[in-house]
Amino acid sequence: MKTAGAVLVAAVTALSLSTASVAAQDSQSRTVRGERYIPTIWVDPDGCEHWVMDDGAEGYMTPHVTPDGKPVCRRGQLCGMMPTDQFFATDKHHINAAGRSRLTEFFQKAKPGTRYFVIAGHTDSRASDEYNIALSKRRANAVAQVAKSAGARVGDIRAYGERDPRVPNTSAANMAQNRRVEIYCVR
Repeated sequence: MKTAGAVLVAAVTALSLSTASVAAQDSQSRTVRGERYIPTIWVDPDGCEHWVMDDGAEGYMTPHVTPDGKPVCRRGQLCGMMPTDQFFATDKHHINAAGRSRLTEFFQKAKPGTRYFVIAGHTDSRASDEYNIALSKRRANAVAQVAKSAGARVGDIRAYGERDPRVPNTSAANMAQNRRVEIYCVR
């Protein structure tokens, strides 16, 4: 009987291991893997900043609302877009001398009718999201420094990295369009 008992114990052990393995595989196959959440922020033509949460709900960035609950948006318009390839060397954030001169002239001409500027940096999608956010922030800060040295008031500096492309990053020409610094004039 010892042999039969040992065979029975071995069979039960093998069956329980097999069942555990199937259960583990079954639970893994039922695991729902979500998509990567990319927060989205944009400014519409009326100057309202919007955001989208991970559950798809949209809201406004500003907490200010009218008595009937509509958001109070600042009047802002895209008044300048600087292709970064013309102002920065590849993977750099220092503005070349010609770019600094053109930006200074831009800010001095735009300044009289503008209360302040919002400067937003963008990149193409060739590097990691974290790297692109940091690079776009450094570039936006560099443009903001030129604005301040020209006597312009900078209200905000934003870094979008690759998150807000103008066109899909499907070709070298498209990627060049996405490498940019946008300047919003808020009147």
